[in-house]
Amino acid sequence: MSLKEQLSSAYSRAYKAVTSARGREVGLFLLFLAVSYVFWLLLTLNHEIQEDVEVPISIVNVPDSVTFISDVPAAVKVSVRDKGSVLIRHKMGGIKTMKLEWGDYASTNSKFMMGKVDLGARLRDYFGPSSQIVTVVPDSIRINYTTEPGRKVPVFVRADVHAALGSVVNGPLTIDTDSVTLFAINDLPLDLNSVETIPIVRSNLSDTSKITVRIDPIPGVRIIPDEVTITVPVEPLISRRQMASVVVKDIPAGKGLLTFPSKVEVSYLVPMSAYNSEPFDVKAYVSFDEAVRATTSKIPVRLSLIPELYRNVSVSPDSVEYIIEQKH
Repeated sequence: MSLKEQLSSAYSRAYKAVTSARGREVGLFLLFLAVSYVFWLLLTLNHEIQEDVEVPISIVNVPDSVTFISDVPAAVKVSVRDKGSVLIRHKMGGIKTMKLEWGDYASTNSKFMMGKVDLGARLRDYFGPSSQIVTVVPDSIRINYTTEPGRKVPVFVRADVHAALGSVVNGPLTIDTDSVTLFAINDLPLDLNSVETIPIVRSNLSDTSKITVRIDPIPGVRIIPDEVTITVPVEPLISRRQMASVVVKDIPAGKGLLTFPSKVEVSYLVPMSAYNSEPFDVKAYVSFDEAVRATTSKIPVRLSLIPELYRNVSVSPDSVEYIIEQKH
């Protein structure tokens, strides 16, 4: 069957369904339902309703020398009563930002203050004379500020970070800014000469990670910036091997010690970035005194100090056979 024939058949079935007695009943029901909805909507829009609206606020024309100590509220939550049609028009038109002029409310005692009466009046102007403001949260705006220069202090990271199995945190943690600026209404304490991040705990890191973390808050002090980004350098570990000659310690005069084998294999893991670097000259030692006291034909092999970069160090074999020689 062609597409045209399929469309024609579907149209025919739909037409029969709509023009049947059952179809007409369903159509009338839907029509009355739509009419009822329209009447309900008209009645609702004509009645008073109460809704909560978040009104964004913005302080404009703030001098460059001003730094806010308190947080500036992004919006006030207003419970407003009016006809449904009025409130819908507000929503359809978009909730506009209410702009507060700095010079109208800034005082000389380092406070930006907009009282309950002033805020209520501005909101009545915002919504229009027909609207009734029921509640406002917060009901007033009080913001501390300063025009004094800040103090620049270093940032210290409090972190407990661990790499996943097969990886390693290779190198120190770094931050995108090593200092922040502190502001306060009154003079800052003389001993306030650094800040810390809030504690960071991360585990199973398999790749270099960037973590954004807040500076630990200080009451009455504004910190700019109040968060920093920390980079944790994580690399996969690569297996590497090298041979080390067995060196005998504490050989007395006239004595000698032969070991079998004379070399051992040292295995370890290094970060990928260090794989092609010059290997550290690892030393393998055995003790003549231990050979003298040994009750078996083998003595243990011990390695020299190993760089911290080398992980999971092992030696094979971990003990060697020996022969004590008498030299003339």
